[in-house]
Amino acid sequence: MNTLKSEIAATAAALVVEEGLEYGPAKRRALKQMALPARTALPDNGEMEDAVREYIALFCADTQPAELAALRELALVWMQRMATFRPYLAGAVWHGTATRLSDIYIQLFCDDPKSAEIALIEHNVDYEPRTVTGFTGGSVEALSLSSLCQALNENIGVHLMVYDHDDLRGALRPDAKGRTPRGDLAAVQKLLSTSSGA
Repeated sequence: MNTLKSEIAATAAALVVEEGLEYGPAKRRALKQMALPARTALPDNGEMEDAVREYIALFCADTQPAELAALRELALVWMQRMATFRPYLAGAVWHGTATRLSDIYIQLFCDDPKSAEIALIEHNVDYEPRTVTGFTGGSVEALSLSSLCQALNENIGVHLMVYDHDDLRGALRPDAKGRTPRGDLAAVQKLLSTSSGA
C-alpha cells in the first residue's frame, strides 16, 4: 500500500475505533481531516481492516477483547431469537475488529422476506426498516433496532439484513483474504468458547 493510502487508512481507522464510524464515512472524513482532494485514491476495505486491527493492537488491546466478546454474546442472543430465518453474523463483530461503539450486523436468509419483520412485530420489538446495499450489490431491507448489552451497559445497534433464501448459496464463498465472510449460530458459539478459553 502506498504511503498516502496507508496514512488515510490509519486516520480512518482511528475514526472507526474511537467514533464507531463505518469504513466508507471514515475514509471520507479522513480525507477532509487531512485536507486532501475528494478524488484522492482511497484504501480498500481490506486495507482498512488491517489498519483497524493495528490501531486496536496499539491503543485498545486491554479493553477490546472483552468488548468484542460482549458484542458476540449479544449477537448470539439475537441469532437465537431469529433462528428460524437462518441467521449469519457478519461485519466487525464476526471478523473480530469490533469495539463497544460497533453495531451488530446479522444477515437473515428468509423464504418470505416479510416473515422476519412479522416475527419482530409479534414480539413487540421496536425497529426501523431501511433499505441498504447488501453483499450482493443489490438493495436489501434492514430491520434496525437498539438492544441493551448488559456487559457493556450500553445500547447497541443491531441490524437484521433480510435476504432471499437463495442468496445463501453465494454467501459462504471465501472473501478476498480467504476467510468465511459470515458465521452461523454454531460458528459464533465456537468463537465465544475459544475466546473464553484463551
